[in-house]
This record gives sequence, structure tokens and C-alpha cells, in this order.
Amino acid sequence: MPERPRFDLPAMTRDAIILTALREAGNDAVSGAEIAHRLGISRAAVWAHIQDLRALGYDIAASPHLGYRLLGTPDLLHGDDLLSRLGQCRSIGRDIRVFRETTSTSDVVEKLARDGVAEGVVVFAEAQTRGRGRLGRRWVSPAGKGLWFSVLLRPQLRPQQMTQLTVAAATAVARAVRAQTGLKPEVKWPNDLLLGGRKFGGILTELSGEQDRVRHAVLGVGLDVNVTASDFPPDLRRGATSLRIELGRPVPRAELAVAVLRELEADYARLAAGQFEQVADEWEALCTTLGRDLEVSVGGRRLRGRAEALDQDGSLLLRTDYGRLERVTGGDVTLRP
Repeated sequence: MPERPRFDLPAMTRDAIILTALREAGNDAVSGAEIAHRLGISRAAVWAHIQDLRALGYDIAASPHLGYRLLGTPDLLHGDDLLSRLGQCRSIGRDIRVFRETTSTSDVVEKLARDGVAEGVVVFAEAQTRGRGRLGRRWVSPAGKGLWFSVLLRPQLRPQQMTQLTVAAATAVARAVRAQTGLKPEVKWPNDLLLGGRKFGGILTELSGEQDRVRHAVLGVGLDVNVTASDFPPDLRRGATSLRIELGRPVPRAELAVAVLRELEADYARLAAGQFEQVADEWEALCTTLGRDLEVSVGGRRLRGRAEALDQDGSLLLRTDYGRLERVTGGDVTLRP
């Protein structure tokens, strides 16, 4: 297998370095002189950056004798803040960009991919005007209430193995949600994330490649975090939910975003190390699809049978009603009574 390309990590911005210093200090203050020394700027310039952060909603106490202390953060996605929380990473999250609004984060990442940007860049949007799910379906993305993001990856996988990425992403998101909220997500093959049988998230993997190699992949993730029932269109309310609905309280989005990125990094590393079998075992423990009778629409075909397992590429093995074992790489899945 060819060696994965190595890229230098981009330098952290000054705001990210300041937020990192404030977080490292915990309940203690960090002096303006120390921050100025880290950044190689004057204390007056540090003060100007503190004022900019305050304007964004960061509650930063200032004392002429003690220095600065971080008291609270706003409920927004801010690239410098996410970088300061994430710390050093090998790939995913090496570069984080946040848009107030865009058509789709996957559209932005696709353009970055074609411009030759290194893998690991993550694009968040506070709102999407044309968010999309599988099969061209619309994804509702109310402003400031979810995590809508896409990741640029350049995996050493064959196109036939790309379902592995979706499987790994599902297990990573489920782990992060469980750790942050105590909820126990389930997975419906191939890309739905469920709580109590209702959907709160989805994963869309799109690739650009040739017959035997992948040039790049765009991993899109949508999570309904603080969405309320009234935010969903009437036709979705019966089958949709959010973390806030299930918990009865809001969830800090930035903390969850960082937890998800860390888990994605961990599972992407497992794929790169050829450990998909371990990822698949974890996925199977979360999956509500295996062992169930299904109807799968694949193009113009309709397959009916029982889901038995994942194969080594991440495809679903379906035992049809006629006894034949079909390998299904994608499609629209409906659970049969």
C-alpha cells in the first residue's frame, strides 16, 4: 500500500493560541505578558485580540495584576475555538473553517479538494441552504442548532471499499454522542443514526476516483443537536428527533464537535492501519439492521431478504427470500414487518 502523503500542519492563529492559553490555565489567570511572549506581539496587541474575542461572546475576565481568565464561551462554532479545544491532531481537524451560511459544506469541501488542499480540512456551517442527504434528499439545517460539516479525505482505499468510511464515521459519531450525552445511538445501514428508532443524524460519503483508486472523498455529517420539534417540517416530525429532544436540555455544540472529530480521527487511523474488522465489530453491535427483514431499493431493483452481516469492504450481505446471498453497496432500506 502506498505511504500516505504527509502534510505540515497549518500554524494556529493568534486567537486560537490565546484561547489555548486561557484553557490551559483553567481557573487560574494567565498574564498578558505570557500571552504576548507566546505570540511575539505587544501586550496592547493581546488586549486588542481579547476585545475581539469578547465581541464574539467570549466571557474573559481581565485583571491588571493577575491577567486574563476564561469564564464562559458562546454557543457558536468558531474555527479558532475548535482548534484550541482540539489540540494537535494527525489529520482530521488540521484545518477548520466555519461559515455562517453556505449551500452545502460538501460543496465547499469538493471545491477545496479540486484545488489540491491536503486531507483533513473540516468545513462547518451554522446553516445550510441546500444541505443534502443520500439519494439527493434535502437535509433541513436550521441555523445554530446542529452540527453540519464535511471532511476532506484522501484514503488509500479502492472505490469498492468506500462503504468502510461510512461505517467508521457512524461508529465514531455514536461513540462521541454516547460520551458527551449518555445517550445510546443506534445505526441503520448504511448511514442513518437513530435514537429510540428516530433519526437524529446521517452520513453522506461522496468520492471522486477512477476504477481502481480514489482521488478524494468528501465525508458529510449532519447531526440534529439542539433542533426542536417545531424546527422539523411536518412530514419529518414523526421519524426525526434531536439530542435536545431526547435529553430535555440543550447540548454544547462545540464540545460535541470536538469529540466527534477526535473519534473520526481515531477510526480513520484504524482504517489506514487495515483494522476495518475491529471497526465493523463495533458497528455491528450498534446496528439495528442486521438480523432484520428488509426491502432494499437499488436503482431500479428491489431486493427483499434478511440482513446477515457486513463483508470485508463494508457492504451489506443480504440473504434474499430466494436463498441467494446478495452483496449490497448502497440503496434505500426499509424494514419489513
